[in-house]
Formats: sequence, C-alpha cells, structure tokens
Amino acid sequence: MARWTGEWLPGTGDGSTAAPREAPKWRGESMGLPESGVGAVAGGGQRFLALVLDLVLASLITALFVRYDLQNAAAMQTFNLWAGAVWAVITVLPVTFFGFTPGMAALGIRVARLDGATMVGAWRALVRMVLTALLLPPLVRNADGRNWLDRATNTVVIRMR
Repeated sequence: MARWTGEWLPGTGDGSTAAPREAPKWRGESMGLPESGVGAVAGGGQRFLALVLDLVLASLITALFVRYDLQNAAAMQTFNLWAGAVWAVITVLPVTFFGFTPGMAALGIRVARLDGATMVGAWRALVRMVLTALLLPPLVRNADGRNWLDRATNTVVIRMR
C-alpha cells in the first residue's frame, strides 16, 4: 500500500532509507514527456472541461430520445439514468479505439498508454470511466499530473496540439 500511495502522501514510499527523490521540474518529466506542446501532460482544467463537454453532449443526445420534465422527478430520474448510460458509451468506446472522448478531442487532449501501445484498450477505458464516475479518483493527483485513473490503467492524458 505504501508503494501505491507514496507519490501522494509524504512520509510514505517504498520503505527504503534512500534519499528522497527530487521533485520533477514539470509534470511528466519523470516519464520523459516534454514540458509543453504536443505530448506534454494535459492540465487539470483541460481534463475537467473535457468531462463537462462530454456530460453536456450525453445530455443533449439523451434529450433527443427521452422525454425530460424538470417538474417531474420520475421523468428526470429516467432521463438522468439514460444520460449516464449515453455518457458511459461516448466515454468508453472512443477512448478504447481512438484514445479520446468527444470533449477531449475538442480540447486537443488524449489518453496515452505509458507502455507505448497505440490503442488504450477496452478494460483501461472501462476502468477510467468507472473511476471518473466515483468522482474522488480524478481529483487526487501526483506531481506528474496523473490521477488515480491514470495510475490504475498505466496511462497519462497528454496534449495533441
């Protein structure tokens, strides 16, 4: 457990008595990523805005097929469940094959695997979606700008432009 939380919690780590590591000069330095430009680690604001765009898109798509009524709690519950399902689909499928959601594409960011493989893959995309739905894992970041989603799936969100 200490090895897993060592990047976020001071005083924890691999248990060695070696001198503490230097803090990276920029996010992604320890992974060999550039400081800025294409391939640099995407900022938290970009990631959050991409999520908001995806949620809005899911709601708009759902509104085409499911009736919504702000005064009717049952209708809104049905609408919200369908919007959540649409969000899951527009998150998992594009990330699996292309590495980005529609919101990420609009902002010029994408998910990249650290092992260099081109496709993110279904299980990584699914884990990322589930952890995003839990809300806390996307918020906890380390010095490299990676959150629990990235750590669990061995990925990083980078800039495409």
